[in-house]
Amino acid sequence: MKKVLLAAVLVSVIACVFCATRKVQEARFYITGTVEVPERLTKVAQADNNSCSIIVKNAADVPVAIKRVVNPKFPLSFELKEEDLLASNVEGNLKLEVQINNHGKLGVIKEGDIFGSAENMIKPTSKDVLVQADKMTGMPKLAKTSRGNFFRTAAR
Repeated sequence: MKKVLLAAVLVSVIACVFCATRKVQEARFYITGTVEVPERLTKVAQADNNSCSIIVKNAADVPVAIKRVVNPKFPLSFELKEEDLLASNVEGNLKLEVQINNHGKLGVIKEGDIFGSAENMIKPTSKDVLVQADKMTGMPKLAKTSRGNFFRTAAR
């Protein structure tokens, strides 16, 4: 009877240690929050084929994690986990930025792109981070239609 009880206690302790270790590993990088867009930009931000890229950068402005959402609806709740990491080691204060565009190129701001950032620096385990995507470069323009021969008009 004592052997069975001792084995049960031992199994319980091992299970507790395993769970505690797993929680510490899971909590190494986990950021949650919301991306908000002002009403004046919502129609442009929610246009078809747009993507919302949530970018986490270290103090040297090097991206350490990226999450991309295609055809976003705002306000957009997000969660960044370890599988979104680009770097193996994330420490210290981080910057959180967002870019909304339809060309898909990160770091390239073109006319009509919407962008913003979190007001303060964050930690790798921050919760409920609010990101305001409230800046826009220029106004989006539709492609002009050309008349006549394509090759003649393209050469001008």
